[in-house]
Amino acid sequence: MRRHFLSRLLGLLAVMSIVAVFVFVLTRAAPGDPVAVLLGDQATAEDIARVRVQYGLDKPLPVQFVYWLREVLQGNLGQSIFLQRPVTQALMERAEPTALLALMAVLIATAIGVPCGVVSAVYRGRLADHVFTGIAMLGASIPSFWMGLVLMQVFAVGLGWFPVSGYGAPDAGLAERLHALVLPACVLGLLNSALVIRFTRAAMLEVLEEDYVRTARSKGLPERSVVLKHALRNALVPIVTVIGLTVALMIGGAVVTETVFGLPGVGSLVVNAVLRRDYPVIQGALLVVAAIYVLINLLVDLLYLLVDPRVKL
Repeated sequence: MRRHFLSRLLGLLAVMSIVAVFVFVLTRAAPGDPVAVLLGDQATAEDIARVRVQYGLDKPLPVQFVYWLREVLQGNLGQSIFLQRPVTQALMERAEPTALLALMAVLIATAIGVPCGVVSAVYRGRLADHVFTGIAMLGASIPSFWMGLVLMQVFAVGLGWFPVSGYGAPDAGLAERLHALVLPACVLGLLNSALVIRFTRAAMLEVLEEDYVRTARSKGLPERSVVLKHALRNALVPIVTVIGLTVALMIGGAVVTETVFGLPGVGSLVVNAVLRRDYPVIQGALLVVAAIYVLINLLVDLLYLLVDPRVKL
């Protein structure tokens, strides 16, 4: 166990080091000067040069990378050029909408994807299988922005059940904010349930062909017990894997949905930072998202031990 965790931690450090290099290089490779964008068209060359010195952008790229990496290792993601406050503070202020949105969306995707995948596998080749497989293919094909606009038009504009956009008033309670997140969570949950359906169906089809399932049926056990206790429990490893990856995808890929619904989350923060060439915010946000991906993968590995005791580290 200890050796496994040490190896995973070393792998985590290696992955994060590679990510840090790529994030820095790709950010600097993007066209545009953040100082010129910050100062506007009326700024003189002397003004731009002075501000570039202030933020250390006049130094060679290797020197900038070393300075930035040194600050990151100390827990400092830098100072936003446009927001004029620490990147960590800016991310923390935007973390709540994104985290709640991802959590609600994962719950919706799991509640839809797992039962539909199980039913599709049990009734393979029948009407239910064709219906749920078609839903999965449809969900994988629909753009998230289109789905968001449709739900917004029907349930927000037409029926008035939910707000069109926003995250509630500044002094809004948790219930009001969760109410504002229902539509965007449904968009992400419905679309990502397609992936859960396909993986659950494939895992269940493989397990249902095993000898112990046929033995359970030959003993006269109820079909429900065979499916839930014998088949589903042994098919949980790939299902847990895809759900864990879905969590990471929702946290890192909710940019479009947050933009459509006007949510003040991390996604909108990153979009604005890209438009403004705010290097510290872009680098800090991408690094945090990459760390979340790695940590979720580690958590999924630990969950394997709970869902299937046969798994050995």
